[in-house]
Amino acid sequence: MLKPEIEDGQTRLADPQFRADVLSGLARRPRAIPARWFYDHRGSQLFEQITELPEYYPTRTETALLQSLCGDLREAVGEGRAVVEFGSGSSTKTPILLECLNPGAYVPIDISGDFLRESVRPLAQRFPELLILPFEADFTRPLTLPRTIEDMPKLGFFPGSTIGNLIPLAAIDLLRAMRASLKEGAMLLIGMDRIKGEEVLVPAYDDAQGVTAAFNLNLLERINRELDGTIPVDAFRHKAVWNDDRARIEMHLEATADAAFEVEGRTFDIAAGETIHTENSHKYGPRDARILLRAGGWTPVREWTDADGRFAVILAEAQAERPAP
Repeated sequence: MLKPEIEDGQTRLADPQFRADVLSGLARRPRAIPARWFYDHRGSQLFEQITELPEYYPTRTETALLQSLCGDLREAVGEGRAVVEFGSGSSTKTPILLECLNPGAYVPIDISGDFLRESVRPLAQRFPELLILPFEADFTRPLTLPRTIEDMPKLGFFPGSTIGNLIPLAAIDLLRAMRASLKEGAMLLIGMDRIKGEEVLVPAYDDAQGVTAAFNLNLLERINRELDGTIPVDAFRHKAVWNDDRARIEMHLEATADAAFEVEGRTFDIAAGETIHTENSHKYGPRDARILLRAGGWTPVREWTDADGRFAVILAEAQAERPAP
């Protein structure tokens, strides 16, 4: 039986996949819970606050980059495409793209339905003539998109270097799922964060105001609320480290004291100093990014970076598959 959970005054059923991922993640060694479960309503709000922090360079860098390349994008992509945004969040970068490309439709996809519908309202007011089709779904799997856009050429939009949250194997699977959803001939505009020094990277994921810490710890609050958890949240702290061997920032929840707790009636123990791994943010060099895209079924056709080379926006195409070069 699914347990009812209450969020913003409304009762709904807890996600069975969330339950399965949490229980298996806490039981395994090392402990790990997939980052996609950060994004309940509160988590989505906290992430939007993170994007405005002075330490968090990706959002403002990518936004400025998108604003600067409108002419190039319009020439490369053309008008009238259905823009399909994967994990749209608050769609803060989307207006730049919509104004630039004059699309035939906009399909924002997000796992948090309430947050998705909230974020779409201002876009509907700003673009009253645009067909907007919010789509609540887990975009990590191939999707059947609305039939309304079936005959439109499509542009996938995946900003924010969200691809970096996945290990390379899962990132390739996601890119292939996107290709399967958008079909051959589609294009993909994707943001990828570049490798840079720890002095820049670590503060971006461990800010002075503690917003990222609250974002990370909110996962435990969600487990307690939705899965009858008794996790002592104050016995954990946020931890962000750079793993140079894997070219990624890692986020963990580290126990500051021995703790025992229950989730869905199952008992778990964690010792002081042990962690629950909650997120990765992989960084890609130029060649790495192109190899990743090709492995996922996308052929890079254009690439843009900011003046400091911190961040890249890449346009790729789902070309016809061929067995050899």
